[in-house]
Amino acid sequence: MYAASAPCWWAALRRTRRKLFGKTLPLLSLFAAFSFVTMMFNLPLPGGTTGHAVGVGIAAIVLGPWASLLAVSLALAIQALFFGDGGITTLGANCFNMAIAGSFAAWGIYRLASLGAAADSRRRVVAAALAGYGAINVSALLAAIEFGIQPMLFHDAAGSPLYAPYPLRIAIPAMMAGHLTIAGAAEAVMSAGLFSYLRRNEPALVGIASVPLARQTTRNLWGALAVVLLLTPLGILASGAAWGEWAPKDFADAATRAQITAASGSVAAPAAAPSGLARLANVWTAPMPSYAPHFVKSAGFGYLLSAMFGVGLILAVTWVARRVAQDSGKRVEP
Repeated sequence: MYAASAPCWWAALRRTRRKLFGKTLPLLSLFAAFSFVTMMFNLPLPGGTTGHAVGVGIAAIVLGPWASLLAVSLALAIQALFFGDGGITTLGANCFNMAIAGSFAAWGIYRLASLGAAADSRRRVVAAALAGYGAINVSALLAAIEFGIQPMLFHDAAGSPLYAPYPLRIAIPAMMAGHLTIAGAAEAVMSAGLFSYLRRNEPALVGIASVPLARQTTRNLWGALAVVLLLTPLGILASGAAWGEWAPKDFADAATRAQITAASGSVAAPAAAPSGLARLANVWTAPMPSYAPHFVKSAGFGYLLSAMFGVGLILAVTWVARRVAQDSGKRVEP
């Protein structure tokens, strides 16, 4: 999945490089931070699992698919590297599912559904909702397929799965039940709501006005994001892990194994962690695993600090990228 994602990252960088001097990079930074914060709000899903919106729908509408995939990929990379969310070995797959396939699905659905619609047409809002809903479900379906084919591809001599333990007939319903309902609805509502706000206040961002983008625009949006960031402790109210996000220790805990079984069509979880999963679990140790800084006792405050740290990292990365792009542009000038 890294190999599948790498050409898309390269093409996106080439396509957006010329725009990094202008409005694209500040907006890319903003939507990367928005995606990062959005994914910290866990939603309870059927079967005792959790899920989250991604923010890819509105990102693709505003930025276009190429810049959107970079923004969401950056958010996912920060999650994996610093907070152990998703993980290093699965980053290629997560980026392909959510950032790449999600961005192009959202962009395509919005363009198709809004084709010929007037600037003030309600159909554009519906198209934004459909874009968010379709994108997150395309991402979930791809993840479900990737989970479900692993028992066929990777198993030991006795036939025991080395990584994901459940086949397609279990993985697809388990993943899609929550995303076709709650997570998909959350992404649709968020995409439609943000699109409506931008259409009224910043129509240039959603392509329905030719008014130049003002610096004050991004300041206002960063201010709104700061308010959402302060609410991130609410994201840990939903208990339970996302389906498939299981650590080796989860298979040794009777209560967690019961939750896995209940969320997997009542098919019993393995008695022990799959050997390949156990072997790769410690490839990378995140500095602040599970968004819980070791020096903070309060879970809510630690979660908030992690959100602030993650957004700060995104700002730092994009600032460095802009400086590199500027220096590169100066070198090629005659």
